[in-house]
Amino acid sequence: MADPTPVFDDLRAESDELDQLVAELSPERWALATPAPRWTIAHQIAHLAWTDRSALLAVTDADAFQTLVEKALAAPDSFVDEGAEEGAGLPATELLSRWREGRIALDKALRESAPGARFPWYGPPMSAASMATGRLMETWAHGQDVADALGATRTPTDRLRHVARIGVRARDFAFGVHGLPAPTDEFRIELAAPSGDLWTYGPEEAEQRVTGPSLDFCLLVTQRAHRTDLALHADGPDADRWLDIAQAFAGPPGTGRAPKGTAQ
Repeated sequence: MADPTPVFDDLRAESDELDQLVAELSPERWALATPAPRWTIAHQIAHLAWTDRSALLAVTDADAFQTLVEKALAAPDSFVDEGAEEGAGLPATELLSRWREGRIALDKALRESAPGARFPWYGPPMSAASMATGRLMETWAHGQDVADALGATRTPTDRLRHVARIGVRARDFAFGVHGLPAPTDEFRIELAAPSGDLWTYGPEEAEQRVTGPSLDFCLLVTQRAHRTDLALHADGPDADRWLDIAQAFAGPPGTGRAPKGTAQ
């Protein structure tokens, strides 16, 4: 069994980097609109704090987590927004403190979990490493929304490999949520990492192929940028279709982002 410590460390680093973006913001800046409709920077951080709390309950108190699942099933179209709205209404200092305390507690719980343990989630049960990977993806994606609102440019790191891996593994899911049959052939994905390495997935001889920068692929699968604004190339009709519908997150298809220069 692979040591999950590296993904725990990467999640901590990703969270700390986002913390640096928001730690010194004035109350007015916390209220800046982000690309997500009706969500301010405060909503973005509140959502991360809320989801970290959900993950902590999943790891430490399965019964309490089941109560959250029941609430989600009772209001599938609104429970995420309601959690963000509640947190966004807090004073910025309290929201920031709540997010920090929650993610520290989750980090501790994941590191102390028993090897091989699996925890309930809103989809299939997850290992500690998978839970951390999902939290990293969300932290990076919502961090991108915050950076966009602030006009900040983040330097990509090789922590993106976790986001890219989820995006690749979610290929069939993306087709399914659009009511489309999953391709029968494997794809070859080749992504240029920030470090200069090449991340590859799938058989080298596959006819359906996707190539490009790992940052662009991660922006695509988290729906933080429109395909036309990204340097991704597809060979084959199935690969081309995938780039139009790809998503790395659970739930129904997202609305994505409009191309640059157009209204959302």
